Amino acid sequence: MSNKKYVYLFEEGRADMKNLLGGKGANLAEMTNIGLPVPPGMIITTEACKEFYLGGRQFPPGMEEQVREKMRVLEEKTGRRFGDPANPLLVSVRSGAPVSMPGMMDTVLNLGLNDQTVEGLGRAAGRRFAFDCYRRFLNMFGDVVLGIEHARFERILEKYKERRGVNLDQELPVEDLEQVAAEYKALIERETGRPFPQDPVEQLFMAIYAVFSSWNNDRAIVYRRINKIPDDLGTAVNIQVMVFGNLGDDCGTGVAFTRDPATGARQLYGEYLINAQGEDVVAGIRTPRPISDLEVEMPAVYQQFVSICEQLEKHYRNMQDIEFTIERGKLYILQTRTGKRTAQAAVKIAVDMVHEGLISKEEAIMRVEPAQLDQLLHRRIDPRSRVEVIARGLPASPGAASGKVVFDADEAEILGNQGEKVILVRTETTPDDIHGIVASQGVLTSRGGMTSHAAVVARGMGKPCVCGCEAIRIDYEAGEFRVNDLVIKKGDVISIDGSTGQVILGEVPLIDPELSPEFLELLQWADEIRTLGVRANADTPEDAARARAFGAEGIGLTRTEHMFMAPDRLPIVQEMILATSTRERQAALDKLLPMQQGDFYGILKAMEGLPVTIRLLDPPLHEFLPNAEELAVEITRLRLTGGNDEELQKKEELLKKVRVLAEFNPMLGHRGCRLGITFPEVYAMQARAIFQATAQLVKEGLRVFPEVEIPLVGDVKELALLRQLVNEVAEQVRKETGVNFEYSVGTMIEIPRAALLADEIAREADFFSFGTNDLTQTTFGFSRDDAEGKFLHEYVEKKILPENPFIVLDQAGVGKLMKICVDLGRQTKPDLVIGICGEHGGEPSSIEFCHRIGLNYVSCSPFRVPIARLAAAQARIKNG
Repeated sequence: MSNKKYVYLFEEGRADMKNLLGGKGANLAEMTNIGLPVPPGMIITTEACKEFYLGGRQFPPGMEEQVREKMRVLEEKTGRRFGDPANPLLVSVRSGAPVSMPGMMDTVLNLGLNDQTVEGLGRAAGRRFAFDCYRRFLNMFGDVVLGIEHARFERILEKYKERRGVNLDQELPVEDLEQVAAEYKALIERETGRPFPQDPVEQLFMAIYAVFSSWNNDRAIVYRRINKIPDDLGTAVNIQVMVFGNLGDDCGTGVAFTRDPATGARQLYGEYLINAQGEDVVAGIRTPRPISDLEVEMPAVYQQFVSICEQLEKHYRNMQDIEFTIERGKLYILQTRTGKRTAQAAVKIAVDMVHEGLISKEEAIMRVEPAQLDQLLHRRIDPRSRVEVIARGLPASPGAASGKVVFDADEAEILGNQGEKVILVRTETTPDDIHGIVASQGVLTSRGGMTSHAAVVARGMGKPCVCGCEAIRIDYEAGEFRVNDLVIKKGDVISIDGSTGQVILGEVPLIDPELSPEFLELLQWADEIRTLGVRANADTPEDAARARAFGAEGIGLTRTEHMFMAPDRLPIVQEMILATSTRERQAALDKLLPMQQGDFYGILKAMEGLPVTIRLLDPPLHEFLPNAEELAVEITRLRLTGGNDEELQKKEELLKKVRVLAEFNPMLGHRGCRLGITFPEVYAMQARAIFQATAQLVKEGLRVFPEVEIPLVGDVKELALLRQLVNEVAEQVRKETGVNFEYSVGTMIEIPRAALLADEIAREADFFSFGTNDLTQTTFGFSRDDAEGKFLHEYVEKKILPENPFIVLDQAGVGKLMKICVDLGRQTKPDLVIGICGEHGGEPSSIEFCHRIGLNYVSCSPFRVPIARLAAAQARIKNG
């Protein structure tokens, strides 16, 4: 027999044993040891789970005997015996991973009941109570352990409620509950081919087996993938003596947070139910009451609970999510864990706790997930708009969204992945719906409270959610829901406001958010700590102004080709491309010059006093021309209908030019600096527009710092040639205007050769900027559009790649090239300014990598600037 310890009593554990005992088990141990009223129990370790899988789903040697030994200890502590018909000990069996995964794995309550012990429990606590526990146990055991769908048990229960004309389970008389239990056992025997197991020890080990197995159920795998939780952690199993909240009106159960998880307000927030068990609250089967009502109903219990909440928050120095049960007027704490919260709440709680002296500024910064800040930067319903509110529920997760109504999680996933905006509408959600919630804009349920599954999951994802909207009557078969006489069918558009609980007919106008004082204070602390600069990618003066408002310290990328795409400019751009001589091309460029100058004037002015990197034309010219196939169809139509000869001739000439400019692989073709070398007049026009705008602003007394960026350089001679062109234009503008101005010339590093020859290229560059979108494509040899659409998801699912490298920087390959480039470039120029302007510049783990290799700044979209500021501070705290 193995001497390895697989099972710990609660008093044998500690909070810092989370990896071994799971988060739930470690916290139960900690609460036991600080003297809180925790029902006794034991924890089977995550090591046992890992060995269970390594051994082909077999319990590790010695584990079963250790469980039996600890069960004897629990019997001694309670004075009850497991399986005793007269005074039975009942336990709960719950999962508990090292990382919180609410609702993703499985739980069994009231384990130890059988046809004999239910009679003993009935004599001790009342027959109705005993059979209420028994039918719950049969349902959970049948679902979790035996794999029989929960809905099949629910249908049997609903049949009895309909017969009696009642809505709530507790309104059923005891004789009905006895019949329900009998029908549940018959269902189990039909489905499994064997009677329901009567031996409590057999029940216990079957339940442990099911909890271990639940680590790899579909919803847990999806949750881990979404939240980037490793697959090899395993789950612990918590076996705890049952206490009962369903013994009568002096009993209850509830869930509470020590602060409001939606807003962060410093007030107790939660819900409870009288005469109920824990799953009634979190499953949303009954709509619970606010925790504040408990002060009136059970004042002594409420005051004790408030005191325990304060003790736990001070002990853990964080907002806690607490489950409790009241049995015959006595309070028990069943769980505490760090509470999940919205981004708004995370920021407020972190800042408030600094002011309360509980944590440091550095801890506050590390408490907020940078990606969570996205929630604060998204839109809400415009309060000036007129909306038709058709129903109200509980405001379970803030934010607003509009979308087509769908009633099925699978359908929500399909439509969401096709780009449709959908709202998932359910009576209540279960963990099996997670894939549908991921793909939806928001969630609406007719039952459940602020701590129901839908609310917790939506808050964690930053999606709006309205729960417990009892006014809506859902008919799944008809594909509709009703609010009084109003019928909303599948596919109809509704809006939900998770901040107010409103359900609104049709689509609503949304507006940009306002940043709270706590958010601004946290970002100020982040700015004091970080050493990595944060710029923004912006192509218009409006984007530049927004970026500056979000704290950008300059523009890291202005894409000049976006300015060419405007409807009033595209014909002139096409005229420039179709020119048959330099003179014709210059005539078109002369028309574009004042337009470009106006663009640059606005952007430079918006970023006055800060650097602005302007990338000269990058994409191949064919992108500005019509599609060849569409042109051919248009020409055929003109021929068949006897169209205008002059128009036909123009279209035919255009088609010839389009075909001449067509490329087999334009990503690697005639673009970037290659365009500037073959058509120098294009880059000369853009440089002139930049410098004329600069001179105009300097004359007006503004300090502006344009940085001219040459794209797609792979050889120092390319950069030298084009730098000379830019310098010549700058000198011409200086002479013409009589204005002296500052500027710099650099390049975008976006092909591997540039990174490997960075020491040479640095001789001609004032700065480098990593274009990691193209650098990732050229390093992998992947076309982004083809890879993401055809095979990249398989690479991630099969763990060939840990992440999509176009979203999270590939540090092993692309990152190694970046490090080589930084080292070589700074060998030539120690003070070379180096940044990143690809989409990775706003992704937190990529930002940390940029800090480690010594970049000067990251650049990202304006709305991601606050995320980057926080992530840069966290990188400094973690790495120095």
